[in-house]
Amino acid sequence: MEPIEDALRRAAEQQFTRQPPVSTRSRARFLMEQLRTTRAVAELLGVSQRTIERYLDGTRKHPPKAVAEAIDREVKARWQPLVRKRAADRAAASGGVTIECRAQFGYDAPAGSTDDLRERRMTVRLPASYAARLFDAQAEGAGEAALQAIAAEGFQEIYFKDGGRRAGGLLVRFTSIDYLDVLY
Repeated sequence: MEPIEDALRRAAEQQFTRQPPVSTRSRARFLMEQLRTTRAVAELLGVSQRTIERYLDGTRKHPPKAVAEAIDREVKARWQPLVRKRAADRAAASGGVTIECRAQFGYDAPAGSTDDLRERRMTVRLPASYAARLFDAQAEGAGEAALQAIAAEGFQEIYFKDGGRRAGGLLVRFTSIDYLDVLY
């Protein structure tokens, strides 16, 4: 599980202005509109072309759990791309993002201070510059470690260093994340 990538995906899904298709048949039709061929949809979902044809004509309505999850994931990934992009652009330009998490933070601090790991539950509003960095890294296909480093730097600067007013030599990193949510 990749908590930051997953949280960014869920936050983008909250921006939908209309709900994605619900039935298996309508979801299969939507994927056909996007990918154009039953072969492409079948390869995407890891099923046969004939299975996709059965979903399209309604003779098969209830896919196995793994296939149903794949259909759901792929439909939501392609649903309302412009709405998601506009919301991300707004957050990256002016609004920023709010991150709520329960995580264990590690500290590297100057001599005489603590570097003990601590689990904290925090809600922090990161400014637009950090939102832009998160979205850019996600768009470039950066891994979870890079996304965690950007988010940890945001927590470090905004919460722990209080915008540069304290803890000058403190470096913060995530060591484990119990849960993490992002809101635009």
